[in-house]
Amino acid sequence: MKMRIKRLAILAILLGLAGAGGLAWYGNQPLRIEPLPKTINVAPGTHLRSLSAMLEREGVVGNAQAFWLLGRVLGKAGTLKIGVYTLDRPLTPLELYAKIQRGDVSQAMVQFIEGWNWRDVRAMLAAQPMLKHDSAGMSNAELMQAIGAEESHPEGLLFPDTYFYAPHTSDIQVLRRAYRLQHEKLMAAWEVRSAGLPYRTPYEALIMASIVEKETGAAFERAQIAGVFLNRLRLGMRLQTDPTVIYGVGERFDGNLRKVDLQRDTPYNTYTRAGLPPTPIAMPSEAAIRAALNPARTDALYFVSRGDGTHVFSSNLAAHNRAVNRYQR
Repeated sequence: MKMRIKRLAILAILLGLAGAGGLAWYGNQPLRIEPLPKTINVAPGTHLRSLSAMLEREGVVGNAQAFWLLGRVLGKAGTLKIGVYTLDRPLTPLELYAKIQRGDVSQAMVQFIEGWNWRDVRAMLAAQPMLKHDSAGMSNAELMQAIGAEESHPEGLLFPDTYFYAPHTSDIQVLRRAYRLQHEKLMAAWEVRSAGLPYRTPYEALIMASIVEKETGAAFERAQIAGVFLNRLRLGMRLQTDPTVIYGVGERFDGNLRKVDLQRDTPYNTYTRAGLPPTPIAMPSEAAIRAALNPARTDALYFVSRGDGTHVFSSNLAAHNRAVNRYQR
């Protein structure tokens, strides 16, 4: 029995050495990349296996499994740098891994996520080593002037998207593009808005869109959520929406919205103040902007979460209270 175990152990070592030798040989063989130059995009969220599959689809590597195994053995997981890479000469798998690990990009990218607030954007920009951080010492007003904005506060004015840029580009250039794109999306939706909306300006619609963005993750509910809030505005009812209160609490918010938070008056507390808050509370998506400007026709004045990301809508307080008792207590 002991002799059999010893033989199996020796066999495993020999197979491992053969495998290691095979990987070493593979790692140093030039890849047949045709045609050259070739551009590849390592997108946010890319991991070793998805990178290997993408490279095989693009004709960069012939065997995704071998490329993945090489990266796994070398501990490349977690070292991939996102961006756009230009392959202008034949590379070995080892050289390609080194290029992606260094972040030797022809274009880098930064992603702004719908629903993020300005603090999230600032943090993401600060984490980009390829950007020049020219806006780091600027006040909000100075930054708005630098990107050509008339508004004084940046919240909600940037379009959530993925932005590509050349290494050493100023972060102000990226922000300027995001601002202009959000402005274009907003004005295009404003031109085809429903009749009779209570907004005085496109900016007020943007504020509403940001609230809709934060209130629901269910795309099919956005227009109905907007319809509820617009019904309340028309009737002079307070919006009483938690995301605006949370925004007013700011960095002190620890994930638990307390009764005292709902009672503490801030410019963003829609339980204590009527109308819209003074600025957006997040970056709304294009879909949320369209919902705010083309709301559903509904008689609902209330909604409560089911706990699964969707809501129950009610047209009167008694029905709303029954829904609250069912889903929240």
